[in-house]
Formats: sequence, structure tokens, C-alpha cells
Amino acid sequence: MNIKRLNKFRWILIGLLLATANFTQAQNATEIVKKADSHMQGKSSQGIMTMTIVRPKWRRTVEMKSWSKGRDFSLILIKKPVRDKGSGYLKRGKEMWNWLPKVGRVVKMPPSMMNQSWMGSDFTNDDLVRQSSIVIDYTHKIIGSETLEGRDCYKVLLTPKPNAPVVWGKVEMWISKKDYLQLQSKMYDEDGYLVNTMRGSKIKNLGGRVLPSYMEMIPADKPNQKTVLEYKKLVFDKPISDSFFSVQNMKRVN
Repeated sequence: MNIKRLNKFRWILIGLLLATANFTQAQNATEIVKKADSHMQGKSSQGIMTMTIVRPKWRRTVEMKSWSKGRDFSLILIKKPVRDKGSGYLKRGKEMWNWLPKVGRVVKMPPSMMNQSWMGSDFTNDDLVRQSSIVIDYTHKIIGSETLEGRDCYKVLLTPKPNAPVVWGKVEMWISKKDYLQLQSKMYDEDGYLVNTMRGSKIKNLGGRVLPSYMEMIPADKPNQKTVLEYKKLVFDKPISDSFFSVQNMKRVN
């Protein structure tokens, strides 16, 4: 084999090795995100939680119950305060509804509202009902390692797939290497500006799983403002029928 052919063969081999390494790294990153998502969601989940909206001059706490099944079904019921009691939010597939008991109306929410504030909080509608999927709607790449909450973490970059129904231009996620806990996420807009940071802490056993029970959503451009979501109780993998997630049931569930 002459020198030119040998060099050409070497470059082809190097290219194949690099392509294989990149493919393996992408596969590993996707598996990490899948495990983290599955650990947090399960096949189904039921929970009781509080959401506290913190502002420089006031704060408000909302108590709610939630049910979810896979990525297609989600139902949230407001229990407190009294003025919001009975209000419901339902997701079935790509459709979402809001039940307003005070006026006796069900409002179908358009996709354009997914990036809007949920009940005046720093969470979006998408954050609460998970219209988009961190597994399906993004590509994944490991971009580093850091320690958070005393745990070694993968730092994973999530980039939206073309035409995916997502709110963010990109997401950086910190996932613990041992337990696959989602300990931090940074959400950026389409221009690359940081919008929100979500941090998980107060790790405890919830429904037989070790999870962050305390989630803070902190906007980048609003000092002394945040929203805290605290899980009080979670039950995983208890069977729930698809028919539970209906507009009719949203009106009567308690």
C-alpha cells in the first residue's frame, strides 16, 4: 500500500472512530435522560403538593393534587385556597383544558399558551402538564460533570428536534450519576438567553423512590422572585384508567 492510500485509509478510520464515539456518547446521554425521566414519572403517579409563589412584597400558596399516566395523560386539581378550589387542568395527548367551577366553564387551551405562566407562578403550563417530552422532543449530549447537593452529576445539553412542540431554545440539565435525580435545569430562549433555573433539593423517599422533594423555579431577570413546588406525597405505578382523564371527570374529581 503506497503512502497516499495509507494516509487516506487512516483518515477514513479516524472518521469512523469519531463517528462511532459521537454516536455512543449521544446514545449514553439519551439513556441518562430516559432513566431520569422514568425515575421521576413512573408508568403513572399520584401526588399531593404545594406551590408557593414568592414575590418581593407578597407570597401565595396553592395546594393541589395531581394524577399522571405516561406522557399523554395529566390532571391537576386545586384544593386551596378557597377562591381557586375545584379548578382543574387536564391534558390528553396534545390537548389541554382548564375547568373554572366559579363560572361553570371549560376552556380549551391552545398550544400557544404552553409557554404562559401557570396560575401566576414562574412555572409554565408546559412545566406542569409536560406537553413536551425531554426524551422525545430533544437530542442529548453530555457536556460535562459537576457536583450538586453532594452528588456527582452529568451535565447534559438538550437541543430541540426540528418542529418539536417545545418552549425552550435549549436546556442544560444536571442529573446525578448514581440515582438519576434531576437536580438542576437551566432553560434558555431561542436567542440563547437564560430564562429560568430550576433546582431540586431536600432529597427524600417519596413513594418508594429517592427524589428531590423541593423544586425551586427561579427567573433570571427578576430579583427576589421564585416559585417553590414541594411534594408532600407521591404514589407510583398505581393503575389509572385512561377514562379517568376526561373533561367530565375533571369537573367532579376531588
